[in-house]
Amino acid sequence: MENCKQNKMATVPMHKLIWKMGLPMIISMILQSVYNIVDTAFVINMGEDGIAGNLALTYAFPIQLLIIAIGVGTGVGINALLSKQLGEKDAVGVQKTVGNGIFIGICIYVVFLLFGLFGCKWFIFMQAGDNEKAAEMGVSYLKICCLMSFGSIGFTIYERFLQATGKTLFSTIAQVSGAAANIILDYVFIYPCGMGIEGAAWATVIGQILSLCVAMVLHYCANKEVKNSVKALKPDGPTILAIYKIGISAALMQGLLSVMMLGMTKILGTVKSTETAELLQGSFGIYYKIMQFALFAAFGLSNTIISVLSFNYGMKDKERVKSCIKFGILDSVIVAFVITVLFESTAEPLAKLFAMTGSAGGDKIQAVVVKAVRIASIGYVFMAVSVAVQGVLQAFRYALFPLLISLLRLCLLVFPIAYCFTLSSDVLSFVWWTFPIVEGVTAAISIAFLRIAYCKKVKPIN
Repeated sequence: MENCKQNKMATVPMHKLIWKMGLPMIISMILQSVYNIVDTAFVINMGEDGIAGNLALTYAFPIQLLIIAIGVGTGVGINALLSKQLGEKDAVGVQKTVGNGIFIGICIYVVFLLFGLFGCKWFIFMQAGDNEKAAEMGVSYLKICCLMSFGSIGFTIYERFLQATGKTLFSTIAQVSGAAANIILDYVFIYPCGMGIEGAAWATVIGQILSLCVAMVLHYCANKEVKNSVKALKPDGPTILAIYKIGISAALMQGLLSVMMLGMTKILGTVKSTETAELLQGSFGIYYKIMQFALFAAFGLSNTIISVLSFNYGMKDKERVKSCIKFGILDSVIVAFVITVLFESTAEPLAKLFAMTGSAGGDKIQAVVVKAVRIASIGYVFMAVSVAVQGVLQAFRYALFPLLISLLRLCLLVFPIAYCFTLSSDVLSFVWWTFPIVEGVTAAISIAFLRIAYCKKVKPIN
């Protein structure tokens, strides 16, 4: 293994390092959201099946988020443990972590394979009610995504092997290759081939499998700091526990995105007018995918914080630890502010991508999505603070604090506030204020958690 002094996480000035590692991670995370965004943009413009197709994607989206959540959560645990072991120059530990990470990924895939075979229909019809057309389309789409989910799950594992050693550009190359393939295949499968929503599903999984293949090649050919061994695939209890000491919290945090999506869909469905309820559900599904640009950008910087902070905390370098916290949070706020300005100024063009302009249903969805983007994006800066603080807490190997932050911003505050707004006379406008209110409150609580962690973890370092 290379001497830790040769690792850029130990030597590059922190204000440069956060951007140098963070930008590829931001791009990589944003591209994860591209799969669902591109699917929605193509599906909703399938003619008369577009509106039903958009609802089908909304019904399927919580499980897609859950696949990403468990994969990314596990990857965060791997990332934090690997970065710490690299900082401590623990070659044996690194080898075990890599091997057990691959083993865990295989186990996760088996779970979603079984769900794809036996659980998809129940899950979709539970949400769809009497809308059988949208339900059938949702089942077809989700089944393919689950049966072929090894691409998504495997990529998140190998991506973290590259990120933990500072090779974030390689992980971005792998992600870009899959996202580009998805965009091209979405058009080819849905329109010239006439495969409909199943074409969107196949385009998604093929793109994910391509990203996995590229990431594996780059890892085995270029990740020289990590020694690979078939023997290391053997399950090792202490290593798996160490991965999930952080990983379980991260997986739960990411999984709460799925819970929030499902819960909000059900809450919006309680609106008395069926037409308004379906309009809100369809608009929320589109808005939530647009919002992922901001959320996943924040996750990209949060993952950078985890890698850099874990490494330097392992080295017990107090000044670099303090610098990482400062620049990590500051840069997260800057990125969120830029995205907020961008969304506020381009809300209408963004909405047009996802609405059948000229049709009655399409025009209504477009108008509601514009409102959602302009109101909800006010809270992105606060969201960035919370997500950055979660990264700091995970790097310090806290599990409860990051989970509490996610529970607050995705469930405990969102659901009651959103439900109250659904009772208002202008629900199409008021319900979107749920998000900036929740983000502001959660950011304040996150700062309080950060102060506690700083006193316990940073101050004692000599």
